[in-house]
Amino acid sequence: MSDTPDTIVLIHGFWVTPRSWEHWVTHYQDKGFRVLTPTYPGLEGEVEAINADPSPLETLTAPQIIAHLSAVLDALPTPPILMGHSAGGAFTQVLLDRGYGSSAVVLNSAPTEGVRNIPFSQLRSTFPVLRNPANRHRAVGFTFEQWNYAFTNTFDEQTARALYERYAIPAAGGILWDSVLANLLPGPQDIAVNYHNDQRAPLLFISGSQDHIQPPSVQRANAAHYKGDTITEVELFEGYAHLLPAQQGWQRIADVALDWALRHAR
Repeated sequence: MSDTPDTIVLIHGFWVTPRSWEHWVTHYQDKGFRVLTPTYPGLEGEVEAINADPSPLETLTAPQIIAHLSAVLDALPTPPILMGHSAGGAFTQVLLDRGYGSSAVVLNSAPTEGVRNIPFSQLRSTFPVLRNPANRHRAVGFTFEQWNYAFTNTFDEQTARALYERYAIPAAGGILWDSVLANLLPGPQDIAVNYHNDQRAPLLFISGSQDHIQPPSVQRANAAHYKGDTITEVELFEGYAHLLPAQQGWQRIADVALDWALRHAR
């Protein structure tokens, strides 16, 4: 039996659903891989249904998401390749730290706890949620203008609007607020990892140079926290915004991610 992973698990971020991976699913399936795109608990419906009733997001927590993703991975016979985008990148890092995955690639990842690099563009992108503490108990969406700044700032307007209509949903305000407070409060937090864990699988950070919400400085700072003998690398793609999985040229990034993950799989 080959030791090469035959399954890829794609983990989406906030303000989108697994639909945001649609091109990558087909791309990897055509290469012979089994591809899974688990969503967050309570959000199993399509974008249109979630926008019609986003109430499950009001009480969603990071531990619930991590437990749900862990259950998906526990059901697999062999360790898969993990890939996560945005908040899905942070969840991927937690899963990797807990022993899941043969290797992992995160794209424009949200940071795990302890990474205190907070660029202005990130503050501006998340301001619609963080401007009001009451949003901790709400599902908070973006207007098109807010979405375009945070996700598609290098896209032409027609494409950006089409993707907004196809992908955009609200986000769980409570998780975003908790992630901010985590760097201010002592003690173990929800999206924390052991940066000295030498047993975790290799990890690649892919960063779009024009990303506003999780810019390259955040990716570098997150990667720099990892110490020890584990493989942790960062690769920058010039001209790319936050919504890497849907930006023109995504095939090259998908192939780079898969090639790296296969070469470093264990």
